[in-house]
Amino acid sequence: MSTPFVGILNIDKPAGITSHDVISRVRRVAQMRRVGHAGTLDPLATGILLVCLGRATRLVEYLTGQPKTYEAVIRMGQTTDTYDTEGAITAERPVTFTKADLAQALTQFQGEIEQVPPMYSAIKQDGQPLYKLARQGIEVERPSRRVTIYELDILDWQPPLLSLRIVCSKGTYIRSLAHDLGEVLGCGGHITVLRRTAVGDFALDTAVPLNDLTPDNLENYLLAMDTAVSHLPRLDLPELAASQLLMGQTVPRQTEQPAAELVRAYGADGRFIGVVRANEAVWQAHKMFP
Repeated sequence: MSTPFVGILNIDKPAGITSHDVISRVRRVAQMRRVGHAGTLDPLATGILLVCLGRATRLVEYLTGQPKTYEAVIRMGQTTDTYDTEGAITAERPVTFTKADLAQALTQFQGEIEQVPPMYSAIKQDGQPLYKLARQGIEVERPSRRVTIYELDILDWQPPLLSLRIVCSKGTYIRSLAHDLGEVLGCGGHITVLRRTAVGDFALDTAVPLNDLTPDNLENYLLAMDTAVSHLPRLDLPELAASQLLMGQTVPRQTEQPAAELVRAYGADGRFIGVVRANEAVWQAHKMFP
């Protein structure tokens, strides 16, 4: 029996399928069940979907928390029930705003903002995904969530199509951003094209198109497990300290070591052993990989 794969795949997701469809495909190619993704993409959306295999699934949380970059095309002047082009048009209004109006409106969506998720989303209410309620014609009140838009730039404006580049935090709905921007400008708007171009340090130029992935080449695209935590400071440990942490014991912190709360730790042989947490004067095991 072949050894299960362990690591990260940077997949370029095509349009028209769900993130779960991508996982199903990777499971078939890898011939293993333990596969998970970091950060859902709508069927309409394309671009980076990070997929963890084997023990690397324990590191998904460190990938989902990374900033994400999108390129979006918004159709101004039309509102849809899904906030994207796959939904039914619910209103049409003339597009009368100026470029100065647009620039002013965009400032309202930069930095830390409150955002209400769309009804057509996988968020659950009383155990039921919102999109299932939406399909029944039921709309419920959704609590707003605090998200951060780090960068928001105009790429092109050819009325009625507005192209934006967005760098944002975990949990941001680009569909809600498009809808809310349309409301502020008084004409409505919805997403027609959405592409995720980066997640943290993961970029499109190193992504593998899903349809190119085969059992014969999967290993060529598999990134090391510690790639998921490459944004954390590195802690190199002598053999004894590494062994103690792997056994759940604490080890003293040294002044020359990183001052961060979380670090990625390596043994004397350079092998990644896990994520370690600072606790005052000691390091303690947080998520280890014996």
